[in-house]
Amino acid sequence: MPLLRNLIAGPWRAVLVLGVTQILAWGALFYPPVLTVPLIAAERGWSITFAMGGFSLALLTAGLASPRVGLLIDRYGGHRVMPAGSLLAAFGLVALVLAPHPAAYIVVWMLLGVAIAASQYDPAFSTLGRIFGAQARQPITALTLVGGFASTVSWPATHFLIAAGGWRGAYLVYAALLAGVAAPLLAFALPRLRAQPRSADAADPGRAKGAVLAPGGRPFVLLATAFAAYAFVPSGLSAHLLAIFGRAGIDAGTVVTIGALFGPAQVAARIGELAFARHTHPLNVARFAVGMLLVACALLALFGISVTVAAAFMVTFGMANGLMTIARGAVPLALFGPAGYGHLVGRIGRAFLAMQAIAPLALAFAVERGSDTGVLAIIAGFALMSFAGLLFLRPPGGNERTPS
Repeated sequence: MPLLRNLIAGPWRAVLVLGVTQILAWGALFYPPVLTVPLIAAERGWSITFAMGGFSLALLTAGLASPRVGLLIDRYGGHRVMPAGSLLAAFGLVALVLAPHPAAYIVVWMLLGVAIAASQYDPAFSTLGRIFGAQARQPITALTLVGGFASTVSWPATHFLIAAGGWRGAYLVYAALLAGVAAPLLAFALPRLRAQPRSADAADPGRAKGAVLAPGGRPFVLLATAFAAYAFVPSGLSAHLLAIFGRAGIDAGTVVTIGALFGPAQVAARIGELAFARHTHPLNVARFAVGMLLVACALLALFGISVTVAAAFMVTFGMANGLMTIARGAVPLALFGPAGYGHLVGRIGRAFLAMQAIAPLALAFAVERGSDTGVLAIIAGFALMSFAGLLFLRPPGGNERTPS
């Protein structure tokens, strides 16, 4: 781990800056809609489906914009691209407060989708890849460790702000934080460094080329498919899992307590990865994470939903998601190398974000026309698809013990 001096003056300052701004970006854009959208719908006389559809459209738009954002970070650096994302997010939140017409509401969410593409994990990973090059895995892990607290901070803060000033007041406060804190930090405190190729690779270009896979073809399709299939799982479960536990007969207070296990489980898994799995190939970490999720699904199928099983599922789900967030940044770096990393992460993010947008609506349809058992079976199916894609991937040279 870096010395304290490097945290202030060296490249590791990027982790501190991005850690703060990731909490703000996720806390202002991703987590509040579950609390604010029902209020917006009720006030403006819209259906919940339409109002939440704006957020889904934002995620779809983010997926479309993600490759371009990654390419811009490769060329110009996160210190130029990510502040623009924060300012656009601030503008979008203010516009959301002032957009009573349905068409304007949709357009604003599309703008916020571009802001999401330029301000959350994918551009942050791309920025760390540009700064640290092939050594970016440990900074990525450290960043996700800090970012794991975003939901822990955001939901209570949003609840407090809504109570104090309504959903409009909450979004205006978040807009001020994004414009007044996040954007300046990213613009002026984020390191402008760009990693140089290692001397051994520079002296032997053939070796450097052979150390990574080409960023396309079958390996890329397998990885993008595996991550997209996995994206369906946390997005769908976040929207429906607690309701499923409630319909199984668990009382509301216990359901909330079980849900609160998710965040600490994520953070615990990331600490474990940083302490014990730094020299394990990130592809194996990803396989282990999805394998844990499949075991948790099997527990639900075998023993049904009880308080004990639900709590075990939530902890396992949180740990798996904590590891997979790291894998989203570390696996592409290990397989395809740091060259063009930002654009590569953006290309993977296109399908990931699209699936994230589709999952809640698709599972809502499944709940209305089927059963909770069927919904959980769909989740398990997507997890299995993700596991299969990861299983068929092979690192360059077949070395799965440590990153190349």
